[in-house]
Amino acid sequence: MKKDEIQSLIKELIEKTSIKLKEISITEDGPKNMWISAEVSEPHFFISGDGEGLHALNHLVHRIIEARDPASRASLSKGQTIGKELQSGLGIIIDINGYQKKHVENIRAIAHMMGERARYFKSSIEVDPMSAFDRRIVHEFLSDAIDLKTESTGMGHTRRVVIKYVGGI
Repeated sequence: MKKDEIQSLIKELIEKTSIKLKEISITEDGPKNMWISAEVSEPHFFISGDGEGLHALNHLVHRIIEARDPASRASLSKGQTIGKELQSGLGIIIDINGYQKKHVENIRAIAHMMGERARYFKSSIEVDPMSAFDRRIVHEFLSDAIDLKTESTGMGHTRRVVIKYVGGI
């Protein structure tokens, strides 16, 4: 799907909740992510309960995009490369009134702090259990560090990131 189609889909979904949409904008965060920021009149409907409504909106938009463009899902499951429009469509992150942006910045700060701790002690550091989305943020944030390696361990709600010091600087 194209950016404008995704933007109009999100606008339509938010407006169907009877919450007034003030503004919606799209910014690209590197080659993998596209941020869709929406300003609404009553954000608590989306961000209360630890952002449960926002997570549901993100999930719903991803499923609709996959349903409208089944080629993207098939290509990804086969490990094939796909066009930029499809990649950005599957890597979208919807943010309501800056909630998601603050959350991502928080996770990146934790990743930075734990990475520095692994360097200082020259050992492996386990981060508290996180959602798959949060673990992905940690992995991406530390992916350019040549002296650190990240991996996820555990199962279910106890799955966590381990930041390993591998030397090199």
